[in-house]
Amino acid sequence: MNAVILGVLLMLGLTLVRINVIVAMTISAMAAGLVAGLDIKTTLNAFNDGLSGGAEIALSYAMLGGFAVAISKSGLTQILAQRLLNLVNANSNEGSTYLSMFIMVVILACSVASQNLIPVHIAFIPILIPPLLVVLNKLKLDRRAIACILTFGLATSYMVLPYGFGGIYLYSILHKNLIDNGLTLAKFDVPYAMVIPALGMLLGLIIALFISYRKKREYQVGQLQSEQVPVLPEGKEAKKVMLVGAVAVAVSLIAQNISGSMILGGLVGVMIFSLFGIVKWEQNSDVFSKGVAMMAMIGFIMISAQGFASVMKATGDVASLVSSCANFVGDNKPLAAAMILLVGLLITMGIGSSFSTVPIIATLFVPLSLEVGFSAMATAALVGTAGALGDAGSPASDSTLGPTSGLNADGQHDHIWDSVVPTFIHFNIPLLCFGWIAAMVL
Repeated sequence: MNAVILGVLLMLGLTLVRINVIVAMTISAMAAGLVAGLDIKTTLNAFNDGLSGGAEIALSYAMLGGFAVAISKSGLTQILAQRLLNLVNANSNEGSTYLSMFIMVVILACSVASQNLIPVHIAFIPILIPPLLVVLNKLKLDRRAIACILTFGLATSYMVLPYGFGGIYLYSILHKNLIDNGLTLAKFDVPYAMVIPALGMLLGLIIALFISYRKKREYQVGQLQSEQVPVLPEGKEAKKVMLVGAVAVAVSLIAQNISGSMILGGLVGVMIFSLFGIVKWEQNSDVFSKGVAMMAMIGFIMISAQGFASVMKATGDVASLVSSCANFVGDNKPLAAAMILLVGLLITMGIGSSFSTVPIIATLFVPLSLEVGFSAMATAALVGTAGALGDAGSPASDSTLGPTSGLNADGQHDHIWDSVVPTFIHFNIPLLCFGWIAAMVL
């Protein structure tokens, strides 16, 4: 059996039966390496070599976790959440419905902005979402719907909007790898090739919000608030907190955008809270300790994902998988499009990053697409969609880990069954269908 298929399917199966994601990826990487004919030492070396690639990401998330804890200690987001909670208590059921819609729109806007307008990626989630959980609980909003909103904004916006992370994915990664592998396509045509697949994501979001998770869902109300916010700032102190908080967030974003470092952005934010006395100097150690604890799981999963990806590459079975598909489809374009997308799904589900997947699959899929007879735009849509597939529904993807980090702050949101499975169903399946349609009509 192909080692890549075995590794990905084993990893998914283990996580679905609630085996820890890190343990599941480690076991699956070892199994894939051994099946591919690598000895245990070579497999472990490949896994270890990949781990270093996730170290910077893990430290970045830990620093952002510290910034999120500093904001939490300041009471900034709790003040805003309390005001929303007051609105919930003061409104009728009809008013609560409008407030629910307003909150979902705000979360979606923040999620899209985090990729394109203010490229902080998932850093905003542990800052924004935990204080809102009390409000979401009161409104009885299904957190699986919120997970879908967050993942939609995180994934769809970089697929089609060529700004921020979208510019990196569409131009620096996708277009560059298409050209490097022999495709002739204007740079600014790439976003248009991704419009149809993005419409599939939009359809999935609509289904999630208005069909799948429309009904109210009961959560324990008030638990998080009582633990996190024993005393809220009031009067002048509350105004000071909001002013300093706004400055800290703004300067943190500016520092991150100028330096390109999430580590520096998080550090600057924490220091501003300390300088203005919102977070006491003696609390700095506690802030960073709690920040590391809050984001540690995401960091270790991202590190493990790099090791898993390294083993997948070392097996050499990615190329053989594509070669087998090429021999199977011949010149059948509909079948070729389906096989390309399915192989892309398997690879990205294992690696957890579309940005890392495109360079791997472009070298294999561009020649195959040209040989079968796909147009340049269709090839761009196929490779771009194949790369993005799995990003929404992978246990190791930050597009699912990020939402879980915020929604599970009170222990009532399961990563696999409340983030991974809902996003896989509502985004990966439509993306498969619409990616195939794009290949046929472009």
